[in-house]
Amino acid sequence: MAPHDSAVAPASGETHGVPMPDVQASRDHRRVAIDKVGVKDITYPISLNCPATGGVQHTVAQVNMYVGLPHYQKGTHMSRFLEVLNRHHETVRSDQIMQICRDMKDRLEAEEAHLELHFPYFIHKQAPVTNSHGMLDIKVTFEAACSATTQDFVMGIRVPATSLCPCSKEISAYGAHNQRCEIEARVRFMPGKMMWIEQLFEIVERSASAPVFAVLKRPDEKWVTEVAYDNPKFVEDIVRDLALQLEADDRVGWYQINSENYESIHNHNAYAFIEKDKRQG
Repeated sequence: MAPHDSAVAPASGETHGVPMPDVQASRDHRRVAIDKVGVKDITYPISLNCPATGGVQHTVAQVNMYVGLPHYQKGTHMSRFLEVLNRHHETVRSDQIMQICRDMKDRLEAEEAHLELHFPYFIHKQAPVTNSHGMLDIKVTFEAACSATTQDFVMGIRVPATSLCPCSKEISAYGAHNQRCEIEARVRFMPGKMMWIEQLFEIVERSASAPVFAVLKRPDEKWVTEVAYDNPKFVEDIVRDLALQLEADDRVGWYQINSENYESIHNHNAYAFIEKDKRQG
């Protein structure tokens, strides 16, 4: 192309060589700071390192990205959030989320930044007797926040499981009613400590009467039914047993846990919740 050709792309913030006004960076005189401003409900493909295979798992996340806005600035630059996300999406790890958050803070020239990812994650599970292969989906969240002097990361999972009622077993001549439950755990880690999604999943699943599986043959159904019958738990038992496991794990500094049991003989659900900060002694 000849040097005098005019098809050269204009510099950022210019149109045909004429500077464009940066309205977002202009001053606001209402003196009201905003805690979080940004983009929400971005549907975005991500890839996560998978320790079971040594490879990656591809999934789709709902992403929220925010920064704090000082009282004197009119607005934030929304396109910059996606620029940061585009640089990091190839392989996302739980120990990488904080770096994405810091990059967002720097790119937006903000004092603090917040990042949230919500996505399905698939666990490879074999049936307990026949070893039939299946993929169990769980719900995972990553939440990060950072400033110049602080950082915070929370990993959360929601796991389906089985619970069997101890009261029903005790008072019935035969049988006992059971239900599907969802057990949720949100954790903060001790400094220098982390865990994989699969590791937290195994801890949570152990607190139920029995696990659930994607594929079950008749011998597997018999196993699951009998394991649950031999291990009856109220919703209170589930969260207490999970709390004891997290108390004993030196990787976990804070936890917030709950179980919701979808009752099979009542027109309501049973629920229990515990929150504990182990870092406070």
